Amino acid sequence: MSGLSPMIMLLIVWGAITLILVVLLIYRSTLVMHEDDQLFLSAGETQLQEEQAELLKRMDKIQPFVRVCGAVSVALLVVMAGMWVWDMYKHF
Repeated sequence: MSGLSPMIMLLIVWGAITLILVVLLIYRSTLVMHEDDQLFLSAGETQLQEEQAELLKRMDKIQPFVRVCGAVSVALLVVMAGMWVWDMYKHF
């Protein structure tokens, strides 16, 4: 891998992070599809309430990963854009 330029390595890392972000966003959207804003339950339907609580736990668990992957993806994109601009400036 020593033959790869820093820009190519950053592009590969950015692609991997962004792919993870997309997978997490798809997973989160499948969870949101099953979420109900309000539940009107009788006393015998506590299982639905437990399912909704478990769903919220899963969503709360993946939210930090979504934020970190999104922030890292944007930061890498900014760094790569800066490197590209700097490279264009040097060759101009």
